[in-house]
This record gives sequence, C-alpha cells and structure tokens, in this order.
Amino acid sequence: MCRLFGLHAGHRLVTATFWLLDAPDNLAEQSRRNPDGTGLGVFGADGGAVLYKEPVAAWQDCEFATEAHDVTATTFVAHVRYASTGALDLVNTHPFLQDGRIFAHNGVVGGLDVLDDRIRELGVADLVRGQTDSERVFALITAATRTHDGDVGAGIVEAIGWLADNVPIYAVNLLLSTATDVWALRYPDSHELYVLDRRHPDARRLRLRSPRIRAESEHLTSKPSVVFASEPMDGENWRPIAPGELVHVDAGLRISTRLAFPNPPRHLLRREDLSAKAAASQHG
Repeated sequence: MCRLFGLHAGHRLVTATFWLLDAPDNLAEQSRRNPDGTGLGVFGADGGAVLYKEPVAAWQDCEFATEAHDVTATTFVAHVRYASTGALDLVNTHPFLQDGRIFAHNGVVGGLDVLDDRIRELGVADLVRGQTDSERVFALITAATRTHDGDVGAGIVEAIGWLADNVPIYAVNLLLSTATDVWALRYPDSHELYVLDRRHPDARRLRLRSPRIRAESEHLTSKPSVVFASEPMDGENWRPIAPGELVHVDAGLRISTRLAFPNPPRHLLRREDLSAKAAASQHG
C-alpha cells in the first residue's frame, strides 16, 4: 500500500531530514513490492507550497528516494506510491497541489466514470492532470471546500460523504495540508493510520523510522510537533486513528477529532473485489 507521512510544527520553521526509501537493498530483492514513485510536499517561510517528487520506481533509479532531503518548513507531507491507477508519470505522483493545499492519499476508489461526471458537474475537471483516483478525490474535496468558503474540514466531509454514497470504496486514507493546518482521515478500516502527539517533547532528537520512510530533526528535540503516519515508526507512542475519524491540527498545534463517518461506505470493496493491479498495490 502507499505510505503516508505528515509532520506539522505549527508556526515554527524547523529543519527535518527525510529518506523516502530506507531499505533499497531489500526493495531491490523484492521488485514486485517496489514503489512506483516518491514525493515530499512542504510549506516554507513564505507560506508557499513546494513539491519534490519523482515517479521512477526504486529499482530503476533509487537516488531520489534514498538520498537525504534536508528541508526547512513548518509542515511536511511525504508519500511513497504503489500505483493502483495511472501510469508512472510525474502527474500521477503524490503529493498533489490544488488551491495552495497539499494532498496525499492511500487506498482505492472505484467508479471513476461516475466520479469524473461529478467533477465535471462541479466545474473542477481542469484540476485533474493525471489518471489517478487520488487526484480526482482531491478535486472533489477542493470543489466542496470552495462551496464552504474555504472550510477544509467541511469540504472533506462533504466530498468523502458523496464518495461513500455513490462509488465503490476500498480506502480513502488521506492527509491534506495548508501552510497552517493539517487534516488526516482514515476511512473505512481497510488500512491503518496513526497520529503521534509530540507537543510536549522529552528532549530526545526526533528520529522516526519505518521500512519505507525515515525522518529526523534536531530542531524538534525541544520544539512541539504533531506527526501522522500510515504505520507506527520506531521509538514513539503512536495512537491509531479510528475508522471514520477526521483529525485536525491547527496552527497552534491544537488537535481536534470527530467521528465524521461512523458507517462504512455504501459500496464497500473488499480485497477480492479489486483488480489484480489494485490488489497488488495494497500489499502490506
């Protein structure tokens, strides 16, 4: 499955180092499980978004993914892609940028013809540059956010609620970030998503490691932060986000949560319902 990682340091600019693939030898031995792209999106000192991403699979060229990326920002969103829809092109590589917001997704959404009709109806078809279900989901959220005068939380609830009622869903775990706020959603229970509350750090240098993503920051030894990841990372006490739970972290690092989707999607997909390509992309 795709790997998600988000780090929010509030108003403070911090420097963090990322390795978007941390086990290249192991991955080279298991080419079927190799990623189909890696990316990092950040918000810098001026509040502007910058994306660094590379669509090439690790076994073809692992330099981008395995080299250290030192980035200074307030908010970071990283993604390792296992393609379920769309070619291995830059336009299909996460994270995506729309209306100054950064978005990354883990899961599978079906009924793309129905979703495309809805996107055209809402007048946001021009936002979709590639072929992924993820970028379409983001466009739907962007359209709903616009109708709610920029209220991203309301936009997420409206858009995902429409998806849950109208198209088949396997998973829509997502991270969505502005320069000041981050939202995370786990829906339904197909994949896990975790949150780490480091608003009261214990004087240990931030060192987070998983089989796919590693992050370190000396700045966050003493400065507060909130972190999201699709799998627990070493050395910290992660809380699993409940199925249907929407988590919001604002500029002051205040955390609010709500059970936005207590019920599963109307057309819930199981692993056996997926195409061979989509099922392969959802491996552990």
